[in-house]
Amino acid sequence: MERVPVLKIGDILLVSIQIDMEDQVALQLQEDLAERIVATGCHGVIIDISALDIVDSFVGRTLATIASVSRVLDAETVVVGMRPAVAITLVELGLSLPGIRTALDVELGIEMLARARQDSDPEPDFDEDEPDTAAVTTP
Repeated sequence: MERVPVLKIGDILLVSIQIDMEDQVALQLQEDLAERIVATGCHGVIIDISALDIVDSFVGRTLATIASVSRVLDAETVVVGMRPAVAITLVELGLSLPGIRTALDVELGIEMLARARQDSDPEPDFDEDEPDTAAVTTP
């Protein structure tokens, strides 16, 4: 059985699907990604499907499951490179792909994950000129 390589780039796992997504390959990818998220502590997953001409309902549901599992493991998922025909097919199949964010290409996907990470980890809002009230004690 073929496997889809999972590459680590900084804080992101990149999956570029270049083979036909048969059901077993999709399930193996789901398992491999979950293990890599835990092993690396990555906070983002980008799945590039630009080489896919067809996405059937099973693969669509598997992508949604991957996004859900990733979110539980503290990683956001962005699917990039979706062709118009694939998008139309997914809509016609009634798959809304909950929890999946999409971007046109890998670069935009990386930017989307960076913004999401900044929004979830805002810098502390404190003024260096003000005294630290937590350190003040009264007798």
